[in-house]
Amino acid sequence: MTKQINILSTKKLLPNQKQLLLDANIQLIEEDFIKTTFLSPPLEGLGEALIFTSQNAVESILHHQKCQDLKSKNVFSVGMKTKDLLTENGFNVIAYTGYASDLAEIISLIYNKESYTFFSGNLRRAILPDTLKENGITFNEIEVYETNMTSKKITNKLDGILFFSPSAVESYLKMNTIKDEMCFCIGETTAESLENKKIKNIIIADKPSVENVISDVLEYYKAP
Repeated sequence: MTKQINILSTKKLLPNQKQLLLDANIQLIEEDFIKTTFLSPPLEGLGEALIFTSQNAVESILHHQKCQDLKSKNVFSVGMKTKDLLTENGFNVIAYTGYASDLAEIISLIYNKESYTFFSGNLRRAILPDTLKENGITFNEIEVYETNMTSKKITNKLDGILFFSPSAVESYLKMNTIKDEMCFCIGETTAESLENKKIKNIIIADKPSVENVISDVLEYYKAP
């Protein structure tokens, strides 16, 4: 008899994403380990171009009463899903990359004459603003969403855990430990947050998307 595989997703998946795992006879537990709250700050002193490094920042701006006023500006973004969300809603995306460090480098090398506004969250990593500062790029930062940890104790025996952000890693480890569970990560920054805790059992998705994480799970646990 084939051993039952038990997987935890540290955020609730869409029905079609969940079905891919269930069809492979993988037992899925889902819990949201972080909660996002959109903010509506005044949008003042904006740069000539805008920077988004997450879908949450885009969603927050889409809910903002001044959203329409921003669509005449050029946009730089991190992540294919973030870029798609911007494009679908009428924003003009000039450049996008998979990681913030790459975007910071492109702006510093090629687009260094413009001024920027970076729409961020409260737990954002420092690499993009630090690189822009180091290279003398004119920018300001507006916090448009908050990420809060919603930690919970998981008592089930797990074979694998799906992580989609460094903050979800931190939230999970507040009340749980990782021993021999395989950790499936959406990207390098999420994996780094595990490596910093001396955790070695890590698989990183080829492209930073939920579907690619799930694909890695299916490949890892497929029947011999």
